[in-house]
Amino acid sequence: MTERTTGHALGQNKHMLPLLKRLLRRPNPDVDQALWEQQWQALARQFPWLTLRPQTPERLRARVAGLLAQKSFVGVAGLELTPAMRLHIACQACLPILNLDLHWYQGWSGIVVYPAGFRVRRTQHDAAGLVQEWDAELSGEAWDGGPVVLSWADAAQVQGKANVVIHEFAHKLDLLDGQADGIPPFDARLHPGLRREAWRAALEDAYERFCAELDLIEDELPRDLDPDSDAAQARYARLPLDAYAAQDVAEFFAVSSEQYFLDEEPLRAAFPQWHAQLAAFYGQLGQD
Repeated sequence: MTERTTGHALGQNKHMLPLLKRLLRRPNPDVDQALWEQQWQALARQFPWLTLRPQTPERLRARVAGLLAQKSFVGVAGLELTPAMRLHIACQACLPILNLDLHWYQGWSGIVVYPAGFRVRRTQHDAAGLVQEWDAELSGEAWDGGPVVLSWADAAQVQGKANVVIHEFAHKLDLLDGQADGIPPFDARLHPGLRREAWRAALEDAYERFCAELDLIEDELPRDLDPDSDAAQARYARLPLDAYAAQDVAEFFAVSSEQYFLDEEPLRAAFPQWHAQLAAFYGQLGQD
C-alpha cells in the first residue's frame, strides 16, 4: 500500500523551540473580502455539504477569523506564507470545529508550514530492548501542547480521499486530554448523548474489523505484485478508509475524521455505529 506520512507527537523536539519563539512574534495579516470569497468557492467544491446550511458561511468565517487571530502561522525552509495560503489552511482546519468552538484548539499557538514533506528523527524501542532510529518524511504532525506542522504541498491538495489539515487538527482534538487514544474529550452541553464507554466500544469494533479487512487484502496480494502499483492500489481502494487508519486507534480516529468531512457515506455504510459517534461529536453535516 502507499504509505501515509502523518502523525502525532507526544513529545517536543528541542530543535523546534527557537521556531516556537518566532511563532509567538509573527502577526497574521487580515484577509480581505475578495480572498475569502475565492476560498469559500474552492471549499464549497471540495465539501458540497457546506452549501446545505444557510448559516454555514458566517459560522465558518467566524471560526476562521478567530483562528487567524489566535494562532501564528510561519513558513520555514524558505517558504513565504501568503494571506491566501493562511486562509486556505485555516478554512480546512476549522471544519472539525465548525459545530464546536475555537476553545477546542486551546493550549497551543502555532502552525508551522514547510514547502513539502519534512524529515523527523524517529526512535523506537523493540521487544528486545534495542533502540531503533530512522528518519521519516512526514506530510503533517500534531504535537501535544505544541504546534501543528504541515507540508504545504500536501495541505494545498483539495482533491482526492485524503486531507492532511483535517487529519492533523483531528489529532489536536484527540490530544486535548493529553492522550492520543482516538477518544477526544466530550462537552456535556454539546455532546449530551456521548459516553466514553460507547465511543470506545464503537471505535475498537470498527478498528478491529478494518484491520481484519486490510489483512485479508494483503494476504491475497501476489508476492510479485508491487504494493504501490495500480493493480495493488485497486485492491486497497475497496477499503472504506485509507489503509493508514490501521496504524493505531489514534490514526483510525484521524483518518475517519477525514472521511467524515470528505465523503461520509462509505464510513456510514461500513461502520454505522462508529459513524454515529463521529456525527454526534462533530455535528450532523448538512442538517439544521
